[in-house]
This record gives sequence, C-alpha cells and structure tokens, in this order.
Amino acid sequence: MKALCYNGPRDVRYESIPDAKLEDDRDVLVRMEACSICGSDLHMYHGIALGEATHFCIGHEAVGEVVETGSAVRRLRSGDRVMLSGAVGCGACVPCLSGQIARCENGGMRVYGLGRGLQGCQAEAIRVPVGDFNTAVIPDGVSVEQALLLTDSLATAWFGCRNADIHPGDTVAVIGLGPIGLMAVECALVLGASRIFAVDPIMERRAIATQLGATALVPDTALEQIRDATGGRMARSAVEAVGADATVRLALDVVGKQGTVSVIGVNKSKHFNFPIGELLPRGLTFRIGACSVQCDWPELVPLLQQGRLRPERFFTHRLPLSAGSEAYRLFDERRDGVLKTVLLPQGR
Repeated sequence: MKALCYNGPRDVRYESIPDAKLEDDRDVLVRMEACSICGSDLHMYHGIALGEATHFCIGHEAVGEVVETGSAVRRLRSGDRVMLSGAVGCGACVPCLSGQIARCENGGMRVYGLGRGLQGCQAEAIRVPVGDFNTAVIPDGVSVEQALLLTDSLATAWFGCRNADIHPGDTVAVIGLGPIGLMAVECALVLGASRIFAVDPIMERRAIATQLGATALVPDTALEQIRDATGGRMARSAVEAVGADATVRLALDVVGKQGTVSVIGVNKSKHFNFPIGELLPRGLTFRIGACSVQCDWPELVPLLQQGRLRPERFFTHRLPLSAGSEAYRLFDERRDGVLKTVLLPQGR
C-alpha cells in the first residue's frame, strides 16, 4: 500500500510499504478516507525526540471505512465509517474504561506515527488496535472533516480550554493561533468567555481570530495591552497552544491572581525556568498535558451537530496523499495561508 513515511528530518516521502493487516483478534482494519497533518507532526518532521528511528509511516489523524475486523471485535462491522482516536489505550483497564487513556495501565497511551511501534494514519489503510475502543462510528450530523478534527485537534483545543477553568463571563487569553489555537478561541466562546485576547505574530491568523470575535494582539505588546484593557486585572485564564518557552512564559504573565494557565503546546525544552517564587503570591493554577480523545467525544459531538462549533472552517488546503511531501513543507513554512490540510487517497 502507499503511505507517507519519515526518512529523516524534513524528509517525508510517498512510497510503498507492506499492507496493514490484523495482528490481534481485537484489531480493526480501516481504509483511509481522509487524514490530516497536526501541528505536533512537525516535531516529528524536524526529527525531534525520535532517537534512531527512521522509515515508518506517520500521522495520527484519520477517518475511514472498516474493511476487516478481528474475531473478538463486537461493536464494529465492515462498511462502518469511523473516526480514529489519535492515540490508543488498552480499552480494558479502569482509566481507559473511564475514557482516560492518558493513564492507561497496560502499556500506556500510544500515538500513531511516532515510530515503528504503531504505524501512522497517513496511509491507504490503518491497523487500529482494540478497534471497539479506539474508534467510533461517525455520528449522524457530523461531516467527514468535522470527524477528522475530532480525532485529535478539536479534542485537544477543548481539553485545553476545560483545563483553563473557563467560566461564563471570563476574560481569556489564547497564545498561538495555529489551527488548535483558533479552535481554542471557538471553544472558549462556547464555554462562555466574554472577552478573548488572541495572540500570534502572523497577521492573517490574527485576522481570523478577529472574525471569530477575539481581540487580536501581537506577542511583543500583548502583555501591556492586556494589562491596559483589563485595568490591571489581567486575564482569568490562558490557553497556550505553541509549546515554546517564550509563549509559556507569556501565558504565565498575562493571567491575574488566582487565574489558570493551561498548556497544550508540545514543549521539547529540557530546562524551563518556571518562576515559582514570582508566581506563588499570585496563586496561579498551572496545568499541562495531552488529552484523552475518547473522553471528549460525548461533549463535542452535540456541539458540532448543533452548529455551535464549526472548526472545519480551518481547513485551508486539500491535497492528494501523494502530495504529502509538499503538504508538510507548506505547513512547516506557513506558506499560502495554510492552517489545516486534508490529505485524500488517490482517486478521491
């Protein structure tokens, strides 16, 4: 089958690999209908924290059609159109059964496409471990593109906003306006934020945030502008969606006393200078982590069905899987107004 494979830093190729197949009686085989590139895929693309692993299929966001099921699969059948959770759990331990795969007790949470252990989703077919648990049938009233965002990006934005303790009437700062940051703006509005400061250096992304109803700011002056606009009270909550040391620090600075900072950007820094002595008198709550996608589906699906969230608007490009190398370069270089890209199998 054809797939996008990592061959080293900034070297993604469309090539033939062995066909995906069932390896366990709980597995499901899915024919990919659409997949997408996530911001966290760029860490892989840059070769960060991959050790010596090379040549494996990449990507962790996909939807498709079930074409084969293992003998122990009970909930799914061939022909079902499903969305995959970007990370998988065992589906049997207590944390998994409560939806918290990040605390899986049997092997831990695994993410597609980060090495040879669990091949990625940017391929014509995908093996899904414990398919009954790690997929869901695409609900009525949810489009393919919306389902694709439910596999990780939208769930991550929702998780970040919930971790930020956003309540009706709150003032919120969102740091970083890539696709997940822009979805966080949408989610914060749904959760009742009365005012959102959206911070990013890219003018086009600030313009989109403004259209959503946020006040767009550039990073260099955001701190002073938020201080002036709030009369010194600062934001009640901040969602950091970049992962750089500087943006995490900005998120800490823009939140006022007893506020909450939620970090969902992937930070690869080994030594972040956390200003604990400075923050202690302010009584901040700081949260960082990765979402358990399955846990967020029950809340997000109705919001999509009711039209209260429309994250599919952030798909800006649609390309064949065979153009994946160019899609990664485009996303990495932030060219042509790119936000989120759908990759489709040949002939679609």
